[in-house]
Amino acid sequence: MKKFIIILFISFLSLKAYAETIKVGVLHSLSGSLGISETTLKDTMLFMIDEQNKKGGLLGKQLEAVVVDPASDWPLFAEKARELLTVQEVDVIFGCWTSVSRKSVLPVIEELNGLLFYPVQYEGEESSKNVFYTGAAPNQQAIPATDYYLEELGVEKFALLGTDYVYPRTTNRILNQYLIDKGIPESDIFVNYTPFGHDDWSKIVADVVALSADGKKVGVISTINGDANIGFYKELAAANVSADDIPVVAFSVGEEELSGLDTSNLVGHLAAWNYFQSADTDINAEFVAKWKEKMGEDRVTNDPMEAHVIGFNMYVKAVEAAGTTDVDAVREQMYGLKVPNLTGGMAEMLPNHHLSKPVLIGEILEDGQFDIISQTEEVPGDAWTDHLAESAVLKSDWKDLGCGMYNTDTNSCVQIKSNY
Repeated sequence: MKKFIIILFISFLSLKAYAETIKVGVLHSLSGSLGISETTLKDTMLFMIDEQNKKGGLLGKQLEAVVVDPASDWPLFAEKARELLTVQEVDVIFGCWTSVSRKSVLPVIEELNGLLFYPVQYEGEESSKNVFYTGAAPNQQAIPATDYYLEELGVEKFALLGTDYVYPRTTNRILNQYLIDKGIPESDIFVNYTPFGHDDWSKIVADVVALSADGKKVGVISTINGDANIGFYKELAAANVSADDIPVVAFSVGEEELSGLDTSNLVGHLAAWNYFQSADTDINAEFVAKWKEKMGEDRVTNDPMEAHVIGFNMYVKAVEAAGTTDVDAVREQMYGLKVPNLTGGMAEMLPNHHLSKPVLIGEILEDGQFDIISQTEEVPGDAWTDHLAESAVLKSDWKDLGCGMYNTDTNSCVQIKSNY
């Protein structure tokens, strides 16, 4: 009898091990002001997990999505991240949109040694061993877009319009200094911030139009986020502001945001990303076709989706190489990993936990898609900008130095406080 019980117990453990799944936390707002942007990223993760499971899963196990809704509530992001790691015991988290949501989650991820793949363009000035940043750093979006304004469009005065939180404020601080270094007088740089969900844009658009009264070419650099973009672009149209008059380049408006707008009056305005659905490559055509077949013909793709695709494919390769989902083991396998991006090149994970990514600038078309008018080769992402004195001396190297904030002047690993 005792031998039978032992055999039964061993069989139970074997059955339990066989039934285990690899849990993937999905931490994206499905409601609130950011639901317009983040819901599609939840759908992307479910799509990728389903595709991987069709291939046989990972390490002989099926992947299981654990979806939570932090509802565009920044403290709730931290609570949901803790729930995913301690209650649901997920192996990895893909999530967040705004930098304030990521910074809310960061202490929890670091405390519990979790692993977060963050898919959205951001302000840089951060490097955590527990986060892989698959979206653009400023040198992969904001700086090249500004150069395009200066060199190709001859913009002389700049309106930096943003939502009032860490990403726009830090990005605009970098851009403000960059423009001054390029010889633009500070008096020709107009900066304005508005709350999430802001919907009265009449005065701000009027102020921007007034900047051109002296005859200088004005350009808008937009870090407006979420559904506030709807009101902003509607007011531009109401004021008859065309791209020829005052071009707008956006860092948070892509195909998903435009799908809910009448874009007939927005033709010619710009966006800077690392991917557009209109990228003319075989791999992108295959991905878009599969996405539409699964989700519906009206569903579009966008840049943060591609970032999740890249991050997910890298995670799969790292887990396969490590033979485990252990965070420390997976992290070591991430460095130098390369997977195809959807624009035809190869994305590589760098020791600073950022990707090499091409920079694309697109013009809005009437159908809500983008005509790609500029594309670079892959640009390595910088964790710390060269355009702020306190950051220029810092480097991130988790592979060899084991440090995200290494001071090259003092040859020491330091901690610095964010300005926001």
